[in-house]
Amino acid sequence: MKLTTTAFADGGVIPDQYAFAVPDPQTHVRFSDNRNPELSWDDLPDGTRSLVLICVDPDAPSKPDDVNQDDREIPSDLARVDFYHWVMVDIDPSLGKIAEGACASEVTPHGKANPPGPAGARQGLNNYTEWFAGDADLGGTYYGYDGPAPPWNDSIPHRYRFRLLATDLERCPVEGDFTADDVLAAVSGHVLDEASVTGTYTLNPRLR
Repeated sequence: MKLTTTAFADGGVIPDQYAFAVPDPQTHVRFSDNRNPELSWDDLPDGTRSLVLICVDPDAPSKPDDVNQDDREIPSDLARVDFYHWVMVDIDPSLGKIAEGACASEVTPHGKANPPGPAGARQGLNNYTEWFAGDADLGGTYYGYDGPAPPWNDSIPHRYRFRLLATDLERCPVEGDFTADDVLAAVSGHVLDEASVTGTYTLNPRLR
């Protein structure tokens, strides 16, 4: 099973157009194009009935104390946790690809209520829902893809892993406002194979 992208090399830097935010010399960050990258797959295992797509940043700070503070950087040895940027289920395996910008093509304050996507597929909540909770300008329910926007003072580049799971399920057994954790629990024991591609991104001017 293979997953590839024309957007960046596996292990390489994700271009700015696929990010939620880019550096700004005056305000530290500003919105970017927030386009989903192109993703293509082949060599799926026999018996694949639907696909699951997840994008996860495993490098999110476990504590908010130092996040986006002018006078310090987030230390590299701080424990890190998962931050999910995309979860989509019930993808038709025969499609072979998701085109660039087909599921996201701009930042939508308060979140996309009905993100576009492949026919029949369903998209869940990403972790910007929690991150922006209580923010008057950005707080809301974030469905579908929203790209990288790591803390601008983090001392490490973040990794963004796009995982494609081939399942024997016609329909993933999740309903309503489901999350990546919900999906991973639901497909346990039903994953025939998986493939991934990973890119890196930073907003820290020192690291770019």
